[in-house]
Amino acid sequence: MSSSMHTSSLFDVKDKVVLVTGGSRGIGLMIAHGFVANGAKVYISSRSAKVCDKVAEDLTKLGPGQCISIPADLQSLDEVKRLTAEIAKKESKVHVLVNNAGATWGAPIATYPDEAFEKVMNLNLKRVFSLTQAMLPLLEAAGTAAAPASIINIGSVDGIHIPMQETYAYSASKAALHQMTRVMAGHLGPRHITSNAIAPGPFESKMMAATLRDFGDMIVGNVPLGRIGQPEDIAATAIYLASRAGAYTTGAIIPVDGGTLIKAKA
Repeated sequence: MSSSMHTSSLFDVKDKVVLVTGGSRGIGLMIAHGFVANGAKVYISSRSAKVCDKVAEDLTKLGPGQCISIPADLQSLDEVKRLTAEIAKKESKVHVLVNNAGATWGAPIATYPDEAFEKVMNLNLKRVFSLTQAMLPLLEAAGTAAAPASIINIGSVDGIHIPMQETYAYSASKAALHQMTRVMAGHLGPRHITSNAIAPGPFESKMMAATLRDFGDMIVGNVPLGRIGQPEDIAATAIYLASRAGAYTTGAIIPVDGGTLIKAKA
């Protein structure tokens, strides 16, 4: 039996190079913080350079890992390519790619704007593909048979069940992202890269803020575990997928939702 069975090494991500898109707030920040706290070198991107730089500075202070800011607007293919080129200047390999940057939009079906549908599908699905495609050489350089590189796509329970709100493009984009995750897993496995998705339920984030404010009690009432998600809940799942613990898990869609999807109906 190998010595890596020791619990601390099973979940070890120390010195791994990680990119978290949309890493300056919400779920992306929770995941970035988790990796930095466990000794990884984490790059974060977000649209606001000021916010991105400040978050990177704060997380590095907390340590023991470090956080580096590369602001980018991932709606744009040119920005995807620039972000990849900036990382490639600094790193010869990237062990973990967390595709978290996303957008949502809610509106009644009769008035749902075409440009909103385009924007949400572009960022949540197409640009996840574009960035993964651009980052492949760096991921392939990191992956080995024993320790594959890891793509972690942030999906949503709204891509699995029918949400209360009329978020047509968001729900469709996340369902499509889950399927793309599986397709990537099937084709990238032989290249020593795993591909999994995390489907979060309710967490404290800017995207969820208005919903939690208006429907907080109802949302918590629909969670069998009786609370919304904490930062550790999502960070730990990402660390599992990126470490030896998750090296044989690929093509999985993992709900981290306190049981929302399986709640018994009254």
